[in-house]
Amino acid sequence: MFAVIRTGGKQYRVAAEDVVRVDKIKANPGEIVQFGEVLVVGGDNVTLGQPTIAGASVAAEVLEQGRGPTIIVFKKRRRKNSRRKRGHRQEFTLVRVTEILTDGAKPTKLPQREAKPVAAAPAAATVEGAQTTEGKAPTRKAMAKGPTKDKTAKKRSKSKTPAKGKPSGKGKSKG
Repeated sequence: MFAVIRTGGKQYRVAAEDVVRVDKIKANPGEIVQFGEVLVVGGDNVTLGQPTIAGASVAAEVLEQGRGPTIIVFKKRRRKNSRRKRGHRQEFTLVRVTEILTDGAKPTKLPQREAKPVAAAPAAATVEGAQTTEGKAPTRKAMAKGPTKDKTAKKRSKSKTPAKGKPSGKGKSKG
C-alpha cells in the first residue's frame, strides 16, 4: 500500500517504513506527526482525492532535524563593478512513515525509545560536596590558561605618558 501526500508545497509518494526528507516541520525527534493532505491511496484498489481524500492521513515518526548542503548564490552585473555572493542551507526534517491510515483512524504505533545508558558513579564515593582531584582531567578553563607562572616575578611597568617627541593623539596639532 502506498500514498501520495502533500507537505511543504511538494508531493511525496510514500509507503510504510519509508524514510523521507521533507521541508522543516515543527516537531522534536521521536515524536509522531500526521500528514492530513493525502492525495492518493493505492494498493489493490486506487483511491483518488478531489483534491484530497477525506479521513485519510499518514503517520510518521520524526527521526532528525537537519540542514542541507550550502548553496552559493552569486549574482554579477557585468561592467558595473557589482557582484553579490550569498550562501543558503535549506532546513529539512527526516521522517520514517509508520502507517497509512484511512477512514479517520488514529495512529497505533508509538515510537520506540532506546534507553540511554546512565553513567555509573565512581566506586570511591566522595564525601558530601567534596571531590577528589586525583582522577579528574583538567577543565577547559584551566587548559586555556596554560601553565601557571610564579607570582613572585615582577611585572614590567608601562608608563602612561608617551615618550618624548611622539604625539599623544589628543587634541589637534597646529602646523
